[in-house]
Amino acid sequence: MLNKKIKVLLVDDHAVVRNGVRLMLSGATDIVVTGEAETAEQASRLVRKQEFDVALLDIALAGHSGLDLLKRLRVERPSLAVLILSMYSEEVYAVRALKLGAAGYLTKSNFATTMIEAIRKAASGGKYLSPKLVEQLANMIGSDRVIPHEALSDRELEVLKLLALGESLVNIAKKLHLSPKTVTTHRTHILGKMGMSSNTALVRYALENGLLI
Repeated sequence: MLNKKIKVLLVDDHAVVRNGVRLMLSGATDIVVTGEAETAEQASRLVRKQEFDVALLDIALAGHSGLDLLKRLRVERPSLAVLILSMYSEEVYAVRALKLGAAGYLTKSNFATTMIEAIRKAASGGKYLSPKLVEQLANMIGSDRVIPHEALSDRELEVLKLLALGESLVNIAKKLHLSPKTVTTHRTHILGKMGMSSNTALVRYALENGLLI
């Protein structure tokens, strides 16, 4: 990447967040944000029209999640390095994102220096792993401990979080662009996989495991 600016696609449905990230990156002379999108659809269109080195995706996009977009981009543009940006701690989504092909996982509490380091690492073909994530992965190796929510699909995990936040099945259906019947089916699968019988138990689990941070 010598003498070449790293072109970044910034995907977040909040303008304030995009502005903040752009400001954080402005201190790096070798990094430039050349595209911004609010939705997964806008991001896909931009990727088809422009060349980017790194995509920085918010995990909580409206409609399709950042993980959905990650999977799509890995098919449409395999050479594009994708970093996930999230308000959730590494314990919730990081391993899941890495398994889907992400080049790293950043929380929105990261400092500008960390984000710049991660973008440079991803652009050079590497993966950015925070010390906390490295420790998490090390603890998983050879461990028999089962993390209940890891058994959930990406969509089921989204439904779990919304249920834990007290959202009704109808509101969840609207937010995720699903039918209420589909959301009900997801809830049944979630309770079965988690070995729980009520929304109250899901709320307690979500709070204890940082799913609502």
